[in-house]
Amino acid sequence: MKWCIMKTRIQVLLKDKPIGNTVSVAGWIRTRRDTGDFSFLEVNDGSCLANIQVIASQELKNYSSEVRQLTTGCSVSIRGELKESPAKGQDVEIHAAEIVVVGQADPETYPLQKKRHSLEFLRELCHLRPRTNALGAVARVRSRLSYGVHQFFHEKGFLQVHTPIITTSDCEGAGEMFQVESSSENGEEQHFFGRSAGLTVSGQLQAEVYALSLGDVYTFGPTFRAENSNTSRHLAEFWMVEPEMSFCDLKENMQIAEMLLKYLLEDVMSNCAEDLNLFDKFIEKGLLSKLTGVVENKFVHATYTDAVDILLKAEKKFEFPVEWGVDLQSEHERYLTEEVFNCPLIVTDYPAVIKPFYMRVNDDGKTVAAMDILLPGIGEIAGGSQREERFEVLKSRMVEAQIEIEEYNWYLDLRRYGTAPHSGFGLGFERLVQFVTGMKNIREVIPFPRTPGSAPC
Repeated sequence: MKWCIMKTRIQVLLKDKPIGNTVSVAGWIRTRRDTGDFSFLEVNDGSCLANIQVIASQELKNYSSEVRQLTTGCSVSIRGELKESPAKGQDVEIHAAEIVVVGQADPETYPLQKKRHSLEFLRELCHLRPRTNALGAVARVRSRLSYGVHQFFHEKGFLQVHTPIITTSDCEGAGEMFQVESSSENGEEQHFFGRSAGLTVSGQLQAEVYALSLGDVYTFGPTFRAENSNTSRHLAEFWMVEPEMSFCDLKENMQIAEMLLKYLLEDVMSNCAEDLNLFDKFIEKGLLSKLTGVVENKFVHATYTDAVDILLKAEKKFEFPVEWGVDLQSEHERYLTEEVFNCPLIVTDYPAVIKPFYMRVNDDGKTVAAMDILLPGIGEIAGGSQREERFEVLKSRMVEAQIEIEEYNWYLDLRRYGTAPHSGFGLGFERLVQFVTGMKNIREVIPFPRTPGSAPC
């Protein structure tokens, strides 16, 4: 415990540069280079992309027996003096007074060496890949974005609600829920909760309960979808940011969503500049310009009907046919944002037949007050709607969708007793991290990806 209190993160040392002070750090060896009576150790503790160089001399009592045997992956704790570095590319270095070898890493079997490994290869090493530059940077960016989510809503006066992971409500009505297995008693199968239950695909319905009691709320947690899709855009377990605002219409909903995205991008560019530069250089050229463009440009707005008309007139041939009443595909979304508008786009007023029952029906009776936010390079990143607050209209929509009314009486009660206009949206957190880092496969932006046939660690 004493050591944990004393050790300093490398990120802090490189920023504050307390030259001449005795400092203590702990981390993992990236490389060791020997010259004469000295060894140069590159140590990283995960706090930042940069390593810190440690000078180890033969005067250390364990220099020959341990220090000269250090290999990539070994863990060490180091105490020494921080000095200005004469070498190029680094401002400071540690002259070690003591090096404790905490954990060895057999160089014959340790799979991470000083070379670039493919992301596909690293995916097979879920337990070690955070030690690499790219995946370590993803983890830091993800952490900062998560912090930014809570910070934004706290500043705006939202309350956080912890919605259940196990639910009896299928929010999307698509039947893609993971079922919670029944328990067995006296040889007879029975539902553990007394009824069929599954892992949640969204916390929205439960968030509505609190929005219609406490005002503006949000939930941020894991969601699950039993969809047999093995693409670079889909996960079986993923995280969703879901605000729900009372006395709020679709227009205000769109404004909050735009504000949130711009806030998060500004915050991460300010606090993770080193990591984003890595992604801009090695993962996606022009990444920083793309992020800046989203922050500085006002999101444009088009209705679904407008978007379909544009797509029908396009000279480009799409894999998926376009017609009114069919949901937009990723290729359509990217064409609109990258080749037509060349900026973030909010598409609204989708056909009611392709949207869930809870979305408010527009006056035309054919469309609903829904919106999707589309970004260049990734397509849809968030989607939401004004919720149907009219009891009879909602009940009619539920009947059309063949939803068991008795199972959702509690949801109808929110319209029976003090109903009010309210809106909300869901922001796919992994899609956001993908957009910010430029990673092409969504498996790279979640610590432990769960996909059909794969659940490592």
